[in-house]
Formats: sequence, C-alpha cells, structure tokens
Amino acid sequence: MDLGVLGQAVGMFAVTNVDDIVILAVFFGQAAGNSTAKVVIGQYLGFAAILAISVAGALGAGLLPPVVLPYLGLLPLLLGVRAAWQAWRGPDDDEQSASGGPTALAVAAVTFANGGDNVGVYVPVFANAGTAALIVFVVVFLVLVGVWCALGKFFATRPVVARALARWGHVLLPVVLIGIGVLILVEGGL
Repeated sequence: MDLGVLGQAVGMFAVTNVDDIVILAVFFGQAAGNSTAKVVIGQYLGFAAILAISVAGALGAGLLPPVVLPYLGLLPLLLGVRAAWQAWRGPDDDEQSASGGPTALAVAAVTFANGGDNVGVYVPVFANAGTAALIVFVVVFLVLVGVWCALGKFFATRPVVARALARWGHVLLPVVLIGIGVLILVEGGL
C-alpha cells in the first residue's frame, strides 16, 4: 500500500470534515442518556451518500480529456473562497436541530447537506487517482467516519473543546479548501 495515498486520504478526510466534529458533538450531546447508535448510523448513511456521489462524479470526470482534469481544482478553490466569504460575513445558524435526541435520518440529512464541500474536493481528487488509490480513499474514509463519531462523542462531554472547534473551524475550512484547490491545479501542471 502506498503510504503517500494513505496519508493524503487521512489528511483530506480530516480537513474536509473538521466541521462535522462540532455537529457530531452537538448530536451526541442531544442523544445523551439515549442510544447514540442513531447518530453513528445517520453519520454513516449521510457520508455513504457523499462518497457515492463523489465516486460517480469522478467516474464521470474520467470521460473528460486529461488536459481538463487539473481545472477541476477550481471547484475546491471556489468553495474555499465561498467558505472564507461566509466566515467573514459571520456565523450561520442553519445547523440548529430540534430538541430531543436526533433520529438517524436527521443526522444523515445534516451530514449530506453539510457535505457539498466534501463532494467538491473529492471528485477532482478521485478523478485523478487510480483505481487502487480510489479504493484506499473510500476504505480510509469509512474507517475515519467511525473515528469522527468517537471524537464527536468525546467532545460532547468536553464543552470547552467543542466551543474552540466551533470558534475556529470556520477559519480552518476555507484555508484548507483553497490549499487543496491550488494543489490540484499545480499537480496538474497549471
């Protein structure tokens, strides 16, 4: 196994899902005293949908001429600029959930809705990866969803950490998305 691809998969998952830790911490906090399995199931369902769309998009991008593939880096770059603009404008309160424990479908819907930046990053990377690397990405991502759930549950019991992520996650996300977009453009020879 190529350790470079493994490291890239871990890094890409971490930076594109840093905001999910905060959301998961909120969901696990709401599920306190109840079964937290619904949160884990919902997270896997939502992320599986993101992965399916990303792989399908990458396979569709495989129909493009190779000279066009580096330009797919513009998508995460633009998403990063958009996220930076939103962070500059101020926080968005659309991640509020109803009181009571969340259902698996509610968690899946929030995960999927919050995954637009993930799809925008994953499609160009997957399109430029070979079949073996794509399999590594998918397996690593699915394993890390479980790790993210564990971290979300851990942070739900530590409000100070959750507040810090909520405060600085909006700054980290645009920087990383712009970096990934530039990396795809540069690796593609642009």
